[in-house]
Amino acid sequence: MAARPQQISSELKIDGNTPTMRLFALLEVIAQKDQYFSLQSLVDELGLPKPTLHRMLQQLEGAGMIQRDGDGRQYSTGLRLRRMAENLLLNNTVHGARHSVLRQLVEEVGESCNITTCSGDEVLYLDRVETLAPLRFYLHPGSRVPLHCSASGKLFLTQMAPSQRRRLLAHVVFQKFTEKTITSMEKLEFEVERVRRDGYAIDDEEFLPGLLCVAVLVPSTQGKSNMAVAIQAPIMRMTAEKSLQCLPALQRAAQALAEIESANHPIIEPT
Repeated sequence: MAARPQQISSELKIDGNTPTMRLFALLEVIAQKDQYFSLQSLVDELGLPKPTLHRMLQQLEGAGMIQRDGDGRQYSTGLRLRRMAENLLLNNTVHGARHSVLRQLVEEVGESCNITTCSGDEVLYLDRVETLAPLRFYLHPGSRVPLHCSASGKLFLTQMAPSQRRRLLAHVVFQKFTEKTITSMEKLEFEVERVRRDGYAIDDEEFLPGLLCVAVLVPSTQGKSNMAVAIQAPIMRMTAEKSLQCLPALQRAAQALAEIESANHPIIEPT
């Protein structure tokens, strides 16, 4: 039985006053997809002539915005488009407001805190404020950590369907960074289910020996969230049990960040 085409919201119709704006509208549709897509699937979904869509896809592929995958008839987002999305998040004009929330969180809990997003099969650090304590682990904005061994990564994985997680991680080597690193898909699925149930995630020396991290998702008015806020500390100062005492402060920070994002990205109702 063929899968039903993804429903596209009315504000993402492929229209525009210029060919450039129509290409941009098509990119908006493509950015919503969590799996490979084909020319024919877009024709079925959007109702545009096949030659028109074929020409548009060729232009986007030539610009590095999309790329061919699988048997060559499937497409996915290209490296240039993903890098542009990352740069937008890293250099967002709301950076100052978000940084202020992080500073307040660090003052409250006394440990280093960061904001992260999901980029492919990695966690990307968008911002970070370090503790003044002499013993700390330094991970600067722009740093990347594998999804399977980070608290934020586990949270992002909870928002994906099992099939999407398997597709994303099918060719990922579950590198063993420490004795506690999760190294199999079966164990990761079990952990993801626990994180979904609890509403928070912990990295207990899974990426770096001696480092503990606790994280929560930043709520999103769009449904799925691609932002998390986390606290990191040496295990000599914070155990997994003690980290739970920081959850109220962490959740308040997540809500403050959500309000910042909502104020700068209001939902526009279709007319």
